[in-house]
Amino acid sequence: MSVARTDELARAYAAARPRLNRVAYAVLGSTGDAEDVVSDGWLRLVRADAREPIEDVEAWATVAVARLALDVLRSARVRRETYVGPWLPEPVVATGSDDPADRVTLDESVSFALMVVLETLSPAERTTWVLHDLFGVPFAEVGEIVGRSPAAVRQLASRARAHVAERSPRLDVAPSEHDAAVAAFARATATGDLSALLGVLDPDVVLTSDGGGHVTAARRPVVGADKVGRFVLGIAAKAEEGQHIAPVVVNGRTGLGLFAGERLAGVVAITVQRAKIVRLDFVVAPDKLPR
Repeated sequence: MSVARTDELARAYAAARPRLNRVAYAVLGSTGDAEDVVSDGWLRLVRADAREPIEDVEAWATVAVARLALDVLRSARVRRETYVGPWLPEPVVATGSDDPADRVTLDESVSFALMVVLETLSPAERTTWVLHDLFGVPFAEVGEIVGRSPAAVRQLASRARAHVAERSPRLDVAPSEHDAAVAAFARATATGDLSALLGVLDPDVVLTSDGGGHVTAARRPVVGADKVGRFVLGIAAKAEEGQHIAPVVVNGRTGLGLFAGERLAGVVAITVQRAKIVRLDFVVAPDKLPR
């Protein structure tokens, strides 16, 4: 392959990389795995183009990356069965220092709560829903990726769509409403005000924490405003000198970062409905935090 052709492919792949990162992350729920898959996709593109020139690099790469992601997901599901405590997706935390082309970037349509719901789908259902409903890949191409007929893929998509619609929170919460609830939660936590905290928590709020067996975390979800409020204030009361919380953007929405000095020690993804917090997802597993 000539240097000019390699440069041409590299430019096309770089332009497609943000989309490819989003596809891989939505399928896998892991930013590190997503980046590995996209890098592997580049190597496969070069080899395939050497055999026969590829005209539409983005379309070809989307299929290749999705197929690689599905393979990784299938093997990852086995590992997650022995995971210590609840398994949460890796949060995508926006930072000002990263190059957007080199990391996963998301808008609020791929919320953290949605990623949690996608974990309950089978690998084939998840891949089908992500590719078709989220990224508009035709059913025929999806069928080739998951190894099913177009009719079977339509059934997969229908089941996945119903499941996501039933369990996912509404996406029409205004950013101002969401941010106000997060700010109220942060204030109540910082001041130890249980009454104020209960005022911003939905009665049926669910708190899930993922320490990966390396950091202390609740092994089971905590349910109900009073239990969640006391759990949160218990954590806050144990904070050491130099530890603090600050707003960060998590999967396109305002969440909270738990900082030990300058180091990000945890991320709280917050889901708001009707001005109340309905989900709190604490990710404190070191391997899942951006560095």
